[in-house]
Amino acid sequence: MLRLLPTARLLQAPLRSQVAPRAPISAKPARTPTSAKEQAVGLISFFCIFLLPAGWILSHLDHYKKSSFE
Repeated sequence: MLRLLPTARLLQAPLRSQVAPRAPISAKPARTPTSAKEQAVGLISFFCIFLLPAGWILSHLDHYKKSSFE
């Protein structure tokens, strides 16, 4: 019986509620506004990262279909 008490405490420790710290969310405007140049760089990078690989796959779909049957 004495050995079960430390084991029970170990099993109960993860079940205790843990309080997460509050996130620093603010409704204030940004300290430094984003320039048009920074916005353009961001949009172009998202385009390159997400849409170009998908476009490549869609444009070469016939090639992928042919090579899978051979």
